[in-house]
Order: sequence, then C-alpha cells, then structure tokens
Amino acid sequence: MTERAIPILPADDLRTARKFYVDALGFRVVLEASDDGMTGLLGLERGTIRLTIDAPMAGHGRQACVSLEVESADAYYAEWRSKVEIRQPPKDEPWGARTFDVLDPFGNTIFVLQPRR
Repeated sequence: MTERAIPILPADDLRTARKFYVDALGFRVVLEASDDGMTGLLGLERGTIRLTIDAPMAGHGRQACVSLEVESADAYYAEWRSKVEIRQPPKDEPWGARTFDVLDPFGNTIFVLQPRR
C-alpha cells in the first residue's frame, strides 16, 4: 500500500457537499459515515484524486484537517505517543478503518487512518 495524505475539507452539510462535488464536479462517493445525512464524513474520489468532506464532527479542529492514509495506525501511534498529545488511542471505526488523531499547535487535525484490508 502506498501511504498518502488526503485533504479533509470542512462543510456545513453533507447533502450540499454531495450535490456540489458529485453532481457538479464529477467525483464519486467511496465512503459515507453519517447518521442524519447532514453531519459526518463523505469520502470522494475522481481518478487518483481523493478528498474527504467533514461536516461538524464532534471534537475535530475547525481549521484545516488532513487524513494520513497509512499501512499501520498502531505503528504511527507508537512512534508519536511520546512526542505529541494524542487525542485518542487507535480504535476500530464502525465503517471499517483503524484511526487516531492529534491536533497540531495551530488547531489543525491530523487524522491517521489505516484502511480496512
């Protein structure tokens, strides 16, 4: 697996984001994690381009956010835990990934994601 960074863009509502990115810009939905269709995450792809839309997820910084798609979330956690404040230890998400996140000194979220295999 190639590790990569995926921008996470804040939005006020996933329905509006879906209409813009899918209907207008031609992205396709590869992940949707939402209880109400308004808040949550929307993973988008077009060719090799990936974006994630974050509509007010509790606890996320409201500056910028980036998702680091990695081979092993646990390995990154082990390397970083003595150097930075980890907001939560790695956990298995109901949508199938293993994740943890940190805030940088400026309030930007660094979201570490190990995709389901």
